[in-house]
Amino acid sequence: MGLLMGLEVEKQRLREEVWNSLERNGIALPPLPCRGRIPNFKGALQAALNLRRLEEYRKAEAILVNPDSAQYHVRRLALLDGKTVVMATPRLKSGFLVLRPNAVKGREGEAATIKGAFKYGEREPVVPKVDLVVEGSVAVDLKGNRLGKGGGYGDVEIRMVKERWGPSIKVVTTVHSTQVVGRVPAAGKDERVDYIVTEKGVFKVF
Repeated sequence: MGLLMGLEVEKQRLREEVWNSLERNGIALPPLPCRGRIPNFKGALQAALNLRRLEEYRKAEAILVNPDSAQYHVRRLALLDGKTVVMATPRLKSGFLVLRPNAVKGREGEAATIKGAFKYGEREPVVPKVDLVVEGSVAVDLKGNRLGKGGGYGDVEIRMVKERWGPSIKVVTTVHSTQVVGRVPAAGKDERVDYIVTEKGVFKVF
């Protein structure tokens, strides 16, 4: 129990460091303050554009994307690219929302918001089939260990997809380059990512 508590303290310390750094350096974007959130960041659009370079993204017909502001452009561009976007509702309270590109043509920007997804999306109690998962992070390291905001929902979403649709489905996180750190403390239950996409490029973890 002591080791687990120590790990959680270490994780929270890293979260605080990243949130403080993003705000102090003017990288964080609204909603502010970014503390307690998956932080939105300057360069989020460029990161979403860089995601298009990934072969797994280009081949994907359906993508699960977290509902946070930092991944707004990922959701919007995926719809513009003709992909079905599956959005986990906040804290998974209402299951999943499925946005089909043909149903939101010309309204992709609105549909990619949480409010718009509830307006245009089809509700599903369990995660439908997807070909790729995109999650936001507070921090990530080059071994693929990611740190969320502390609720564990990102890990749950990834686990649900892999258990239902297969362990080979790749997981991507889009973050600012300063959120890529030397080491993220991780436990066995923490899900890893396969790719890190920042405003600077696409990086495969090792």
